[in-house]
Amino acid sequence: MARPTLTGSRIRQRRTALGRKQADLAVSVGISPSYLNLIEHNRRPIGGGLLNAIARELRVETSVLAEGASASLLQTLREAADGHGPATEEAARMEEFVGRFPGWAALLADTARRTRTLEHTVETLSDRMTHDPFLSASLHDVLSTATAIRSTASILVETPDLDTEWLGRFHRNLNDDGERLAKSAEALVRYLDEGSSTDVTAAPPQDEFDAFLQANDFHFADLERALPPDPAVLMRNAAQLTSAAGRTLAEAHLHRYALDAGHMPLQGFADAARELGYDPAALAGRFGIDLPAVFRRLATIPPSMLTGEVGLVICDGSGTLTFRKPITGFSLPRFGAACPLWPLYQALTRPMAPVRLMVEMAERAPRRFLTYAICQPSQPGGFDAPQVLKAAMLILPANILPDPKVLVRDPDTLIGTSCRICPRSGCAARREPSILADAF
Repeated sequence: MARPTLTGSRIRQRRTALGRKQADLAVSVGISPSYLNLIEHNRRPIGGGLLNAIARELRVETSVLAEGASASLLQTLREAADGHGPATEEAARMEEFVGRFPGWAALLADTARRTRTLEHTVETLSDRMTHDPFLSASLHDVLSTATAIRSTASILVETPDLDTEWLGRFHRNLNDDGERLAKSAEALVRYLDEGSSTDVTAAPPQDEFDAFLQANDFHFADLERALPPDPAVLMRNAAQLTSAAGRTLAEAHLHRYALDAGHMPLQGFADAARELGYDPAALAGRFGIDLPAVFRRLATIPPSMLTGEVGLVICDGSGTLTFRKPITGFSLPRFGAACPLWPLYQALTRPMAPVRLMVEMAERAPRRFLTYAICQPSQPGGFDAPQVLKAAMLILPANILPDPKVLVRDPDTLIGTSCRICPRSGCAARREPSILADAF
C-alpha cells in the first residue's frame, strides 16, 4: 500500500493542477467527496484499485502518485536540518513537507547544496590565501606596485610646477609601474583560475604530483599487468607534470605502485579486502606485506571493485602532507597544517605502534570514519645515517565496514580539517580561532 503521507498530497496537487473539482473526481472513481477529502489530507490510506482509478482520471502513472520522495532529496534535507533545532524537531514530517510542497523542498535542497559548496570554497581559499607562498608573494607585489603608483600620482598632483625633466621621470615611472601592475594582476588571476602561473613561476612540484594522481583517479591500469610498462611512458603525455621535480615525484610513486601491484594483484586483493572487512592487518598477513603497503594498495583500488571510497594521507617527519587522497566528507588541506588530533600525528609520535580510531569529521552533516595509522622509520642513508620517519593514515567511511560498532567500541574522536576552518569550539588542541566558528 502506498504511503498516505505522500500519496494524498500528490493527488491533491495533481487534481488542482488539472483544474478538476474534488467532488467531480470523487464521483468519477466511485467514492464520496468527503472520503476523497480525507485521502487528500492524508487521513485515510489508499492503494490498489482505488489508487489506479484515481491515477487514470488524473492522467498520470500510478507510481507517480504512490512512490515516495527521492532518497537524494530527503537525504539533502536531512543534512540541511541536522544541527538546526526547530528543523530537527520537525524532521519526522519531512516527507509530508516534500509531498505538499515539492517545489519549495527542491529549492531548499538546492540552497543547502549551494551552501555546502560555498563553505567548501571558503575553506579552500582561506587555506590557500593563508599558506600559499606564491599567492602571498603575488599579492605583495600587486599592493607594493599600487602603492608606488599612488605615491607618484600624489607628487604630480601636489607639485604642479615640477621641472620638465622631473615631470618626464615621474611619467615614465607611472608608465612602468602601471605596466608592472597589469602584468602582476594578470598573472595572479591566471594563477587563481588555473592553479599555477607558467609566466611567473611553475606550480609547486607537489601540486603537479597531486594533479597527476587526481587526473588518473589514483589508479594506473597499465601498471596492473604482469609486465608493467616503464613509468616514463605513463608520464610522457602527462600535461600536469611540467617540471623535473614533479616528474621525479611521479616516477618514484609509479615505481612503488608497480611493486605493490606485483605483491598484491588487483582482483585477488580487492576480493580479499571485502572478505576481511578491510582490516589492513589481516590483509598484510595474507599477502606477506607491511601495513603502509596495504594502505597504499587499498587507495589504488577503484571504488567499483570495493563497496565505497578509500582515502589515504601520508606525511613526513615534519608533519607535512606528502600524499593526499581525499574522500567525500573528509577534507584534506592543500596548504598548511592539518588537524593536530588526526591519528596520523599520533602515529608519528609512536613509530611502529599502530593506531586505530573511529573519528567524526567536523562538517555540516558530520560523517564517521574508521582510521588506521602507522609510522614506519627507515634509514635510507645507512645504519649510521639519520633516521627518516614517514606516517600513513588509511581512511575508511563507516558505511563501508561490515559492522563498525563491533570493530570499535570507544567513543568517536572529534577531528577537523585544520584549526582555521574547523567550526568546533572548545578544542584543547586549537592553534587559532576558526573563521567558520559561527557557520554551522
